[in-house]
Amino acid sequence: MSTNALNRRTFLVSLGAAGAAAAALPTAATARTGGDRRPAYLGSFSWTDPPGRGLDVASHDLSSGQLRPIRSVGGVPDASWLAFSPNRHVLYTTNELVPDGTVTALSLWDPRNPRIINTRSSRGAGPTHLSVHPSGRFLLTANYTDGTVAVHRLEVDGSVGESTDLVRHTSELRAPHAHQVITDPSGRWVVAVDLGADAVFTYRLDTASGELHRNQRLSTPTGSGPRHLAFHPDGRHAYLLNELASTVTVLRWDAAAGTFELGDSVSTRPPDAAGENYPAEIVVTRDDDCYVTNRGDNTIAHFKVSDRGTRLHLTGTTDTGGDWPRHCTLDRTRRWLHVANQNSGTVTRFSRDSATGSLSPVVDTVEVPGVAVVAL
Repeated sequence: MSTNALNRRTFLVSLGAAGAAAAALPTAATARTGGDRRPAYLGSFSWTDPPGRGLDVASHDLSSGQLRPIRSVGGVPDASWLAFSPNRHVLYTTNELVPDGTVTALSLWDPRNPRIINTRSSRGAGPTHLSVHPSGRFLLTANYTDGTVAVHRLEVDGSVGESTDLVRHTSELRAPHAHQVITDPSGRWVVAVDLGADAVFTYRLDTASGELHRNQRLSTPTGSGPRHLAFHPDGRHAYLLNELASTVTVLRWDAAAGTFELGDSVSTRPPDAAGENYPAEIVVTRDDDCYVTNRGDNTIAHFKVSDRGTRLHLTGTTDTGGDWPRHCTLDRTRRWLHVANQNSGTVTRFSRDSATGSLSPVVDTVEVPGVAVVAL
């Protein structure tokens, strides 16, 4: 791990423990690559040992779930998060660089051979997350290092245009660190999770000007370190993953008012777990399953959602077969869960029981140095 990464982690512990391009790009971008194989994209860091390649393309077999790396894409450093345009014609990536972060747009005209369209400043340091507004007209980026959220207009060819707004979070106890920015299921609100500020911010995006207007600041317990949240498909609840507390908090969501209400919190670890742990990613399914990666324990925690979305129950944990699981994702069939183990440089795959949501032991392992994220 790099010195910057170690300093970031030590600092936190000591303090608290994607249709803009539819008119221009052909439908070939969504075509299969042959049989049941489709392209997958793997982002990685350059400062790991061995260093990651930035962005890799893989072939994903929908039947077997197998990933097979194909090639690397040059000129896309430190791709820590990936997001598609609504029509999947364009792939956007953070370049998590400090002090001058950038974001890159890549054409998926040929999905096996992404082509860089352009790169722009993220208007901050260490951009760690981005998403495309459902309108396809704006790119939203969370700059971790300086606690800002940037908005960029997207051009008709999918390129990242001029920035239309930059909001800076504030915090009384420690520096803000924006870690995620997404749009709620209704498409009406932009939600930003800030680990340093121990808060979730809700904004209204003016789609004429591209400006953000704050609607709510939801404070979470001091030192909890909220990192990512995932909405339940019912659109009435969300689940907030707290990195520094190793907990998940149920949030009640009012889409009409654009406001959250705090519910109960549950641990991501069994009662006998010991040592440091920093959960990283959370996934929620329409089957009422919730999966969380535990960095430190190196496990996937499986929860069942009950009581109409208001309760979470930890059913068990599964070893990831790697070190420091930063990200996980289900494929479109929901039969396979893929986990990006950053420090071991591996993507491990698990089969998922559609009836119970339980995971198998590791099915197979693919080597991807410094892997941070898997986009299917």
